[in-house]
Formats: sequence, C-alpha cells, structure tokens
Amino acid sequence: MIEIDTGTENECYLISVKGEVDASSSIELDNALEKALNESKKILIDLSQLEYISSAGLGVFISYLEELKGKKISLVLFGLKPKVREVFNILGLQHLIKIVGTKAEGLDAV
Repeated sequence: MIEIDTGTENECYLISVKGEVDASSSIELDNALEKALNESKKILIDLSQLEYISSAGLGVFISYLEELKGKKISLVLFGLKPKVREVFNILGLQHLIKIVGTKAEGLDAV
C-alpha cells in the first residue's frame, strides 16, 4: 500500500511517499519520478512516512541515476526513518543519492 502526493515548493518538484514500496507498488513511485524528471531540474522526495522499501523500490531510484546525471537534475531525499535509511546505506546509495534529515535541509541541498 502506497500513497504518493506531488506538488511544487521553491521551484522544486516535491514527491511525498507514504506507506510501503514493494514490487507491486513500485510502479507508482516510478511514474511519479518519471513525471518529475520531465517537469523540473530540482526534485525533492519526502520519505518521512515511508515504512518499508523493497529491492524493487530501491531499483526505481537506481534506474534513474544516469538520467538524472545526464540531464543535470538534482535529486534529494529527506526524512528517512532509521530502518529505511539503513537499507539505503547497506547498498551504498547514500554515496549516489543526496540524503538529508529534514525538508529545510532538502530545500537547501537541491
């Protein structure tokens, strides 16, 4: 079960993810990211209400890394709960994706 809300703030495309991202719901995250890539050079993703992310969900982020770099699009994630952040860290994604604690930090970093 996943709920994704989108909007804009300070010239950033904001995606808020709530619930769980698994193989069946990762397509919704993929669609939101694809839309964001087409609409903004600055993408901020709120994961403060994300309870779980599977390898399929992580794969969505990984699949866009080259495109983000090629199009010079800034992507920042914020608000990760400790167990979600640990999954990103185990895979070393904190070295590939900017991850910060708060929305304010995200707005400054994007």
